[in-house]
Amino acid sequence: MRKSGMERFLVKGAETDLNLLEFWQWNQSDLLSNALRGTLAEFIVAKAVNAINRVRIEWDAYDLVTPSGIKIEVKSAAYVQSWAQTKNSIISFGIAPAKGWEASTNTYAAETMRSADVYVFCLLHEQDRSVVNPLNLDQWEFLVLSTEQMNREKRNQKTIGLNSLLKMKPVRIGFLGLDVAVQEVMTG
Repeated sequence: MRKSGMERFLVKGAETDLNLLEFWQWNQSDLLSNALRGTLAEFIVAKAVNAINRVRIEWDAYDLVTPSGIKIEVKSAAYVQSWAQTKNSIISFGIAPAKGWEASTNTYAAETMRSADVYVFCLLHEQDRSVVNPLNLDQWEFLVLSTEQMNREKRNQKTIGLNSLLKMKPVRIGFLGLDVAVQEVMTG
């Protein structure tokens, strides 16, 4: 069930002055952290492709489903991290096939595979710590590739670096147009 943030914590059945929004602010404000940036990237892609109609399902076999039924795996990376760095991070994405868990049936797939139809690689490309802002959608680049192509060219590979990904000629797009890019990759 989707929460508003105004829900109150309870003690002995009585509402306290603690609310869910305060928890979210305390727990979810570091948008450069690896774990949260990945979830933020999923949210950004979900909004772009109109797949925001349900609450996010943790650990599902794929991250998103568009209204037309396209299953999307979202991966994110950034040059600037939340911790102190002596140099920017090298960009790579996890692409390992897995035995996906299907939330609707509470079962794992029988075979190891890539469960989505499309991969959307989200790169927070700003390299200057003083201006990096994950909320600025102009600082993101999205690289869209079909799982079919991924399987054909990188069948059992577990990770992919940015240069190797670019050699596969993904559709490179900003936030505006991401929905069209996902559709185009699916229709070939």
